[in-house]
Amino acid sequence: MAGNEDVLVTVENGVGLVTLNRPKAINSLTHGMVTALGNALHAWEANDGVHTVLLDGAGERGLCAGGDVVALYHSAKAGGAEARQFWFEEYQLNAYIGHYPKTYVALMDGIVMGGGVGVSAHGDVRVVTDNTKMAMPEVGIGFIPDVGGTYLLSRAPGLLGYHAALTGAPFSGADAIAMGFADRFVPHDRLADFRAAVIADGVDAALTAHTVEPPASHLLAQRDWIDECYAGDTIADIIAALRGHDAGPADDAANLIASRSPIALAVALESIRRAARLDTLEDVLRDEYRVSCASLRSHDFVEGIRAQLVDKDRNPKWSHQSVAEVTAADVDGYFTPADPDLTFP
Repeated sequence: MAGNEDVLVTVENGVGLVTLNRPKAINSLTHGMVTALGNALHAWEANDGVHTVLLDGAGERGLCAGGDVVALYHSAKAGGAEARQFWFEEYQLNAYIGHYPKTYVALMDGIVMGGGVGVSAHGDVRVVTDNTKMAMPEVGIGFIPDVGGTYLLSRAPGLLGYHAALTGAPFSGADAIAMGFADRFVPHDRLADFRAAVIADGVDAALTAHTVEPPASHLLAQRDWIDECYAGDTIADIIAALRGHDAGPADDAANLIASRSPIALAVALESIRRAARLDTLEDVLRDEYRVSCASLRSHDFVEGIRAQLVDKDRNPKWSHQSVAEVTAADVDGYFTPADPDLTFP
């Protein structure tokens, strides 16, 4: 079976192998890649000769750095039709992975951010390494965590998910396991052996032979101040609590949050709170699709990508001067139904 050149697809000994293959872009997802991955999974679902799927990324830098946001930037400036269609299919794929009937193994080595989380963290066997650098960094470009990210963030222990979403800061493989984004730890230098063992001997034997106890999670060790500081009602309350805390990392977190898009922060906070009240990944993805479509119409999404990735001046001019300027009506506007709303086959 052939994919496209950006997604390498093959079957070996009953294992469907998918490699995201844009190493120069850290395997950032294009619309074509989402389609190719979905097509491969659908074909394998109906193929009795495939019992397991294994996803990895080409190159040394990571599984996937997210969606191709520069393409989304150009779509937003042209009316947004292509971006909406990309998200529609991407979120359908995220849900499909979440209930895929065959064992789905994701090798979450190196950088795994945004859309990379969406194609891996909803799988059955989610393997991280000592090289894993995971993040949901969307608020830094005026966007809001998506791809089912708010489902996972809202279900992390305590308020660790709030910290990860509002700072956008990367976290380790050990942190990812502690937060529910992953479940198995394989040292980076044994990952190739693990992959080979999955093909030769099956998933269970590979896990027995190569997984080790993860290191202690640095984030989990900081739950006391994180749970205390992120309990505030508003972003302003959270920043004030962080500033008032004596832990150095709390002040670092406040500085990071203060650099992000004020409206994206407020919407992210509301998104996670809503996700916590929703029962299924599909329900959360439908909300996320509404938020993403609203982001597409916003000033901050285009401006954030411009500042970080197009002009690279790292000096975005956000629509709100401060988090205090963001109103409840501003936030509510992001959750209006999309036209059409996200549906699932």
